[in-house]
Amino acid sequence: MTGHKHCYGTMFHDSLHFSENDQMQGKVFSFELDSVGLARSARSIQTDLAEWDDCLACAEFAHCYKLCMAKLALENAISDS
Repeated sequence: MTGHKHCYGTMFHDSLHFSENDQMQGKVFSFELDSVGLARSARSIQTDLAEWDDCLACAEFAHCYKLCMAKLALENAISDS
């Protein structure tokens, strides 16, 4: 299907591919997994409320959100295997 906005389906960063000690930025949500040596020292998530408001105002929000959540569910299933 064509005609989607460039940000369609990108609320979250891909959780399967990330770099430690670096912010992984999606359109709305981002995360960082910090580590020192072999130990993970911190995990954090951030929400960009201005981008969230932009998403809420979008005509494709409901479908985009469902796609984002489906991608997260699949990533979670794959990472738990």
